[in-house]
Amino acid sequence: MKSSSALTNIVVAGLGGQGVLKASDILAEVAFLSGLDVKKSEIHGMSQRGGSVSSDVRFGAKVFSPMVTEGEADYLLVTQQDQVVVNANLLAENGVLIEPSQIEQSKLRNKKSLNVALLGVLSRHLSFPEEAWKMAIQRQLPESLYEVNLQAFALGREGGDH
Repeated sequence: MKSSSALTNIVVAGLGGQGVLKASDILAEVAFLSGLDVKKSEIHGMSQRGGSVSSDVRFGAKVFSPMVTEGEADYLLVTQQDQVVVNANLLAENGVLIEPSQIEQSKLRNKKSLNVALLGVLSRHLSFPEEAWKMAIQRQLPESLYEVNLQAFALGREGGDH
């Protein structure tokens, strides 16, 4: 498990409409709530037409740039399987890939919550308290979507790998 105070580079990638930007917002909020310096950048591409979307999130004691350069992502979280190949060059040599196949999607109450379930998988690798994740999810999503996304987060956090 990586210490939350060390500089951490995470890329969240997928297709437009899959909640890539929302997942990165939640992640950035968790780091911020934990008292870290956070920088985030987004590449929208053709997001409204289902094109590639990615967001870089960097956090630590002090962060100077929001961009994760090639080969420096500690974690690559993808919401669409075919985006692994597209973004693999960003992953560091010992980086961790988090992908849709790690979630038993039939257990999701809402398929649109896959992004939050994948954050649950990511949360097992970071030292942020579970309460910070829950608070960030609550702050970033409408109340009507909180419970279904909390369930999705728990699915990933509890070991959604199969």
